[in-house]
Amino acid sequence: MKIVFFAYTSAIALAGTAVAQQPPAAATNGNSGVNSVTPDNVLLADWQGAYDGLPPFDQVKPELFPAAIQFGIDEQRREIAAIRDNPAQPTFANTVEPLERSGRRLGRVLSVFSVMTSNMATPTYQALSREWSPKLSAASDAITLDPRLFARIKAVYDKRTSSGLDAKQQRVVTRLYEGYVRRGANLTPEQKQQLATYNSQLAGKFAVFSEKVLADESTFITATEAELAGVPADVKAAAAAAAKSRNLPAGSYAIVNTRSAVDPILTYGDNRALREKLWRAFVNRGDNGDANDTNATIAEILKLRADRAKLLGFASHAEWRMQDTMAKTPAKAQDLMMRVWPAAVARVKEEVRDQQAIAGSSLTIEPWDYRYYQEKVRRQRYNLSQEEVKPYFELDNIIAASYWAAGELYGLDFKEVTGTVPTWHPDIRVYSVTDRKDGRQVGVFYRDDYARTGKRSGAWATTYRSRAGLTKDRIVLGSNNNNFVKPAPGEPVLISLDDAETLFHEFGHAIHYFLSDVYYPSLGGTPRDFVEYPSQVNENWLLTPQVLSRFAKHYKTGEPMPKALLDKIEASSKFNQGFATVEYLSSALVDMALHTEPTGVIDPDKFERETLARLGMPKEIVMRHRLPQFNHLFSSDAYSAGYYSYLWSETMDADTWAAFEQTGNPFDKATADRFRTTLLSTGNETDRAEAYRAFRGRDPDVTELLRKRGFPAN
Repeated sequence: MKIVFFAYTSAIALAGTAVAQQPPAAATNGNSGVNSVTPDNVLLADWQGAYDGLPPFDQVKPELFPAAIQFGIDEQRREIAAIRDNPAQPTFANTVEPLERSGRRLGRVLSVFSVMTSNMATPTYQALSREWSPKLSAASDAITLDPRLFARIKAVYDKRTSSGLDAKQQRVVTRLYEGYVRRGANLTPEQKQQLATYNSQLAGKFAVFSEKVLADESTFITATEAELAGVPADVKAAAAAAAKSRNLPAGSYAIVNTRSAVDPILTYGDNRALREKLWRAFVNRGDNGDANDTNATIAEILKLRADRAKLLGFASHAEWRMQDTMAKTPAKAQDLMMRVWPAAVARVKEEVRDQQAIAGSSLTIEPWDYRYYQEKVRRQRYNLSQEEVKPYFELDNIIAASYWAAGELYGLDFKEVTGTVPTWHPDIRVYSVTDRKDGRQVGVFYRDDYARTGKRSGAWATTYRSRAGLTKDRIVLGSNNNNFVKPAPGEPVLISLDDAETLFHEFGHAIHYFLSDVYYPSLGGTPRDFVEYPSQVNENWLLTPQVLSRFAKHYKTGEPMPKALLDKIEASSKFNQGFATVEYLSSALVDMALHTEPTGVIDPDKFERETLARLGMPKEIVMRHRLPQFNHLFSSDAYSAGYYSYLWSETMDADTWAAFEQTGNPFDKATADRFRTTLLSTGNETDRAEAYRAFRGRDPDVTELLRKRGFPAN
């Protein structure tokens, strides 16, 4: 289970709420089809060139965005006014369909803006985000809270079963109406004004939080050659390259305060003092009592969320946020998490006992020791180290493996194109995506794989144009964004098994959006606790014999991974699951506890400590994302009260993988076809729980998740 970001930037999220509750993907479609004359601003022009038009990433300048965003807001306002003021009786054709088409130019502008603020952030872009996030929120609320527009939507909704609408149209109308109600359409004018104030204030605070975390992640710690004893050569080379790029003296090493740079040293570094220093810097991002401390910002966000939920008629932010999810209620999500938590904690105790046996009585295992001694346990128990695996996991080979698997399962072909597609950075690689069966152009895929200053941490997937029949958008534009450490020139890019799983995970999102084929844009997105399901399923194919035998080749010799090593990887597949589960699940449990607190009056640091103590959090582990740096929760509303969704999705993932395993062939074509046509290509055209039952013949079985992690069923 990879805990990563499926991108949902606050700007696009805000724009999307105005348009039939469109998800981010659907809010960023391509050519608008609007014939009105626009100012001389490349951001406002219809996307030009091959593939039905491409974003002009190479021509973007920060000074272009204010005019472009305002023009997009104004144009969408005119589009909405035309729908609202139509003198004809409200119908699906004159109300709902135009809403589905509205705001497309603004969506294009914001899709480019999100790349610049997520992948290429500078102080200028951060200032723009602070300025425009509240304005975008206000523009969205002006649409959602317009009583005359809502009256037309309600009129169509009230006649949805008697006006000849088909099942998909009825679903669009129902979700549109319910979404407007959830976001305040039935409030009084005074309440609507208060809601708009809350939303605007939250949007500004999300931008501030993101800016502060990114500032702490841009710091680094220097180390000497001696201090890096035990650290693999490729990791040291990357640290040396980071030092050189920061103009540090020759012979220096710089460890940037991001997970991809810190984790390898926590795993291999013999110098315990350095491990502790790096660990403390990393886990205290946003929590240092300085200008980048986020605790006050978090407290303000939590109070605003609680007040907003109360205004909207809900007991808590979690109750409000979970209305449009598969779980539906905090209690149901909590029940799943607590099915897994005790077994995970018990496994951690076993893991710590094994580590302590190796460490001896000279020290007590602390959080900065866990990865280091767990790696020694791995070597002792399985005669296996991650360093033994990495020479066979060269980045280009693993990328090729992901493409090959997608071809075998779903008939997608990926071919790199160079020099013809505009990109936002020279490191970006671009691929044409076609259907193997008929050569049809499916999409364009951008890869942004390396960490850099100004790029947020983690890994995420994004779409810039999604497929929808109504808008005649057929060629999907999307990206995967990782933070692998870029090596020195000429050095190979060797990634860990964990990194390889992350790559397959993000690529699972890409497969999902390339295969999605819906008619109405608002049915292109899926509930938050479904979104991670296709990506988590895709991780499973990495370690199949078919993939490893073809692509796990030694970067120097080209020899395939020896069977003995393959066997050791298989034997250790359930290793370290206590750590992985507790690290993640503690974050999800604290998230849910935060957002079920009805008043929202919370001291974040104190709440985190007390909640973890109540849960019996092992002292040797910290949350994967402590609250002061928890971007999932506080850079937008996207994953708030929703971090449980990874576990919810993994329950379906484990059960789905069992369906493939039961055929005896992980590439079974009939099962892959059924998976694609029932779940991947259908967006949200049917209830996702019903779609899963159609695929599997029943609800997902949590027993498969416990079995996959090596935990006893309970």
